[in-house]
Amino acid sequence: MLHPQVTAADKIRRRPPSDVLAADPYAQLTFARKAMEDAVDAECGPAIPLAVVAEVDAHGVPCRLYATRPDAPLFVYLHGGGWSYGSIETVDRTCRRIADRSGCAVLSVDYRLAPEHVFPAALEDVETVLSYVRKSDIGVDASRLAIGGDSAGAQLATIAARRQRDAGTPLDHQILIYPALDPMTASASYDEVGEYGLDRAGMKLAWATYIPDPLQRLTPDAAIFATPDLAGMPSTLIITAEYDALRDEGADYAEALVSAGVQVVHTRYMGVNHGFARKLAVIDAARAATDQVASSLRAALTF
Repeated sequence: MLHPQVTAADKIRRRPPSDVLAADPYAQLTFARKAMEDAVDAECGPAIPLAVVAEVDAHGVPCRLYATRPDAPLFVYLHGGGWSYGSIETVDRTCRRIADRSGCAVLSVDYRLAPEHVFPAALEDVETVLSYVRKSDIGVDASRLAIGGDSAGAQLATIAARRQRDAGTPLDHQILIYPALDPMTASASYDEVGEYGLDRAGMKLAWATYIPDPLQRLTPDAAIFATPDLAGMPSTLIITAEYDALRDEGADYAEALVSAGVQVVHTRYMGVNHGFARKLAVIDAARAATDQVASSLRAALTF
């Protein structure tokens, strides 16, 4: 059963009026971007004060650093939003809570969005940030380094982790919150729970907006399931949601990683849907999931 808190949370964000719905797709996207940012206070609650909240220019990629102490391990966080909306602001409260609860520094990345910047722009930005934090002195310990994100951000995170593995600079941990991993949208969960906020048509549009060339969507830099060998990927926390169309691909990835010998924890949060984890002010499970992320980081990076 869908939790009543989810139903209540879904009513907070502004819905597009008829004139926007009748407009071109880019006008609708612009509305969605602003509506998501406008709802942050109501959905996500007040900002936890931290010792450090600083804007960072990572070789041209805007980022925001959150920290409670110097020389902390670093968690690079990539926001969700179908590769075409979402921002540092929409995950600000999440990143603050993770930094506060984990003792790790969090670097939130404002990667370029589609359709203005299509594949591989966002992935290139993530790799630019990883290179920057390894070589720059921003008061963190980048020798203990994790990556993660939600939805589209989780897809970028695990592709970046695979590329770092292949480059001989493996990351220590990855955290994937309801990751978007299958460009074919083939999972049964699309049919079973696609009516609860995220459906197959919406995800197909998101993939096509991010990667217009359908052949590129089948490459390992887009579809992690196209990677021949997942051995050597970092230890992983995967969080999925019962009423999320992406539920099964997250579970399938957890199984694939386990089969490759990777240490994996997969937690499915019941009664919630896609996007629940950042709605800290209105969904109890969001706070539990965020604190699980913090605990996972402490366990993986405190060495």
